[in-house]
Amino acid sequence: MKKINLFTFLITAGVAFATFSCGQSGKGPADTTTTGHIKISADESFAPIVDAQIQTFEGLYKYANVDVAYKPEVQVVKDLLEDTIRFAVMARQLTDLEKAEFDKLKITPRVYKIAIDGIALILNKENTDTTLTLQQVRDVFTGQTTNWRQLDPTATDGKITIVFDNSSSSTARFILDSINHKKPLPPNTFATTSNSTLVDYVAQNRNAIGVIGVNWISDRRDSTAISFLKKVNVVGISVQDAPTSVDDYIQPYQGYLAQGTYPLRREVFIVSREARAGLGTGFASFITGDKGQRIILKSGLVPASMPVRIVGFSQQE
Repeated sequence: MKKINLFTFLITAGVAFATFSCGQSGKGPADTTTTGHIKISADESFAPIVDAQIQTFEGLYKYANVDVAYKPEVQVVKDLLEDTIRFAVMARQLTDLEKAEFDKLKITPRVYKIAIDGIALILNKENTDTTLTLQQVRDVFTGQTTNWRQLDPTATDGKITIVFDNSSSSTARFILDSINHKKPLPPNTFATTSNSTLVDYVAQNRNAIGVIGVNWISDRRDSTAISFLKKVNVVGISVQDAPTSVDDYIQPYQGYLAQGTYPLRREVFIVSREARAGLGTGFASFITGDKGQRIILKSGLVPASMPVRIVGFSQQE
């Protein structure tokens, strides 16, 4: 693993703009909304849901081929800016700086909100204290808390190790922006190379706390999600500084994401720079339409344009 620091993260992000190509690629492939070939990039934390969308879309339209590359968020944005792809799936909208680059080219990217996702914190199975307040989470990620005994005096002594899937990932940016409020991550922060290696590391190290997209653990029918959940515990988080009941701690279940009670929520977007009604437009329409939104619903995330039926939940589920 390698250490993450805020300086490196920001420099990496800056490369996306420094290497921006002002020229737009030449004529694209002769495709339609349901035929042809398109290359897209997607935030790797959404691989399970994007794979499901592509499989269904290509099953319905046998002459459509969607070639996806899963990458850290910084690289996804870089691909979009450099015109190596026409379509991206990411956990944020474009920044003002990125919009300004498109303005220079007289291109207006189309943005579609497709889902509500979340960030899950995962622990080793031997770490039975699976509840944290939001303030405790903030103290861990800003380095104010570095030992498990600071969180629970009865806990086994051990220095906390924070682990991300990638130093340039959307989960790292989310923690920096929404939890740390731009304060740097502490020296005990590391990155693996993928979500599967992240889960394996947490499963093998009692003092680790991992950060992963909810999409990887939300679908209880998916074999990968099931295998991940067998290896780690998922943290319940309370927005109250002094919770009085276990019910005050919320886990990242679909219903709580829909209600907005789980605090580490984020939105998922398609950003398309396709200037005409090509295969990218067709695939975006499919994902935002009834079939695509039902796939998101069944995956355990919250679809953007379909109501979620809230049922009773148990924190011990």
